[in-house]
Amino acid sequence: MRRTDRLFDLIQILRDGRLHRASDLAEHMEVSVRTIYRDMDTLVASGIPVEGERGVGYILRAPVFMPPMALTQVELEAMHLGAALVRQTADTELQEAATRVLTKIDQSMPNPMFGAMDGFGKEIFAAPEVEASFDKMPVIRRAIQERQILAIEYLSLSGTQTRRRIRPLQMEYWGRAWTCTGWCEIRNDFRVFRIDRITGCLETQDSFVDEPGKDLATYLVRFYAEHPPEQTSGD
Repeated sequence: MRRTDRLFDLIQILRDGRLHRASDLAEHMEVSVRTIYRDMDTLVASGIPVEGERGVGYILRAPVFMPPMALTQVELEAMHLGAALVRQTADTELQEAATRVLTKIDQSMPNPMFGAMDGFGKEIFAAPEVEASFDKMPVIRRAIQERQILAIEYLSLSGTQTRRRIRPLQMEYWGRAWTCTGWCEIRNDFRVFRIDRITGCLETQDSFVDEPGKDLATYLVRFYAEHPPEQTSGD
């Protein structure tokens, strides 16, 4: 779990107004007591009204609110449809993030929106190709964020197995499949890989920096110049 997500979860626990021991919080969050101490220091420094001390416990002395917002019924439907897509078509980390986003919005609304929006007439079902991508997506997303080169084994649509070193640039969802666009160091060109056809995916710990001609902006310019919007590309 990322630290920002853990901090949000800690605030949700503290919202009950009770005193919570660091050891209990650490056990619940599956981290060390020392980590909880650091997290509490961060919350206090950011202005969250948490009081307490090490060895005693922590308590939230005042409620925490999000800035007020007003959403229409259609906007709420759009939010829930987007969350439903993520929950069914993305990896576990993104699924949990979608739930947390809706929780934050729900807490900022005058009346809880979840009950009114349940069963609003839309169901999302993930294709097998989508589900087959879930285990690789966290590694790829992390590599994109941290600019880490990936070593992958890829089974092409023609049945050819290859090994590549790629600079992952972005992931795309096409309705029935997730793809990863990257700069392939073997082909010395951009390639789009279907994630469900990546049979092996390892972080190399080798970093890269964006270079003109090898970055996402260059790829997008080329893609939209060569392909009408309704067409797709694959390796």
